[in-house]
Amino acid sequence: MIYEVVTTNLKPGTVGEFENRFAEVYEHRKKYSELAVFWHTEIGPLNQTIAVWPYASHEERARVRAAVLQDPNCAPKGNDLVVREFGDIVTPTPFSPELKPGKMGPIFEMRTYTLPAGEVPLLLENWAFAMPRRLTFSPVFAVWYTELGGLNKWSHIWPYESLNSRGEVRAKVAAAQAWPPSAIAKKEGRKPESFLEQENKILMPAKFSPIQ
Repeated sequence: MIYEVVTTNLKPGTVGEFENRFAEVYEHRKKYSELAVFWHTEIGPLNQTIAVWPYASHEERARVRAAVLQDPNCAPKGNDLVVREFGDIVTPTPFSPELKPGKMGPIFEMRTYTLPAGEVPLLLENWAFAMPRRLTFSPVFAVWYTELGGLNKWSHIWPYESLNSRGEVRAKVAAAQAWPPSAIAKKEGRKPESFLEQENKILMPAKFSPIQ
């Protein structure tokens, strides 16, 4: 399984209109493949949407995209609202759950770290140690790393009922010293991971998003 994550930066004040136009096109587009989730940013970089498309393989993605490009009903209708658009192909980690339609949020925190080249195996090891205990406090939505696009990036996404719930969970995790994985690795005498950059976003799903 791979995911195509398409991030779109929009002109100020146009997120609602862009989502309405996207939803109209998606009614035709989804017969080829369905979204996992569609978000817009609430806190962090503003005027941004994120669409996540799941595919069984790179070959399936290529087949779907070829079919979509041949269908005029799937042509984008929001290009005049777009400032910039970019995409990443990401691979889920072994401890990343399968994305299924349903209620998980409505608040999603997405943290994306830029790693030194070659450190993904180290993160896979350290996070595999830390994740079971962290999950006793709240579920994770996804943990993945980039395969194509912006390389050496690692994202983890956490769902919460509210911003207050997020704060409460994070306080409990900190008090229990159950996170981050780098601190646990260092405490246990293993090599901790390092990051070059970190980014944080609070996301909310669009009305048509299969995951809410």
